[in-house]
Amino acid sequence: MKTFAALAIIASAISLAVAADSKIVLPPETAALRPGTGAELAQANCMICHSVDYIKTQPPMPRKFWEAEVKKMREKYAAPTPDNTVIALVEYLTATYGVPDPKKP
Repeated sequence: MKTFAALAIIASAISLAVAADSKIVLPPETAALRPGTGAELAQANCMICHSVDYIKTQPPMPRKFWEAEVKKMREKYAAPTPDNTVIALVEYLTATYGVPDPKKP
């Protein structure tokens, strides 16, 4: 049993040493947000957690979708988006990545 414990301690020490020397280098961001009023809000509030590609790969959806996405990011993923920027951020996402709301008859 002592041999097993000693081997476990040695394995843990080796794992920690390897982990301490390991560095993860992510590739540089190559995608860019589409220009528009509010792009700086998306850059400051969205890109701290995910890439531009996450936004760009969403299907073109109306405002309600983007409202729900911003709400989800804030409530479920704790995105630190201030209350006073939510409307402008949704406006930007809808205008540049969304579709107009359907016309009411």
